[in-house]
Amino acid sequence: MTALVRPAAAPDAAALAGLWSDAARECAQHRGGAALLEDLRAGRDDAATLRDALAAGELVVVLESDVPVGFAWRRGEFIAALYVARGERRRGHARSLVAGLLTDPHPPTDGYALPGDRATKSLYESIGWKARLLTMRAG
Repeated sequence: MTALVRPAAAPDAAALAGLWSDAARECAQHRGGAALLEDLRAGRDDAATLRDALAAGELVVVLESDVPVGFAWRRGEFIAALYVARGERRRGHARSLVAGLLTDPHPPTDGYALPGDRATKSLYESIGWKARLLTMRAG
């Protein structure tokens, strides 16, 4: 069955909670991950973070057999988060998510990639994006 990308909806909330939990755990292990999670959470717990992103229409999901297996979180012109479940990787789902976002009349023009995250950086480069910003922080 072909993967489908669509805006996330309320019935996706439980699957998104599981995907977000896995994404946050993996992100926290990377350099810069804790700071990115702090920015995305904006002082909220994970349930409120997802609820607010879902209500704002900022999330898209990729489905396999009608089950969300990944998501992208768009905040304005940025792809703030991109995640595909471990068992579903290397099947083009992340590329499908980005391609889906790029069909918007006002597509994102930037995406976050953590230091050392070569897969995400390579994905963005494959669509013609260039690395142009490195954020440095104290501590």
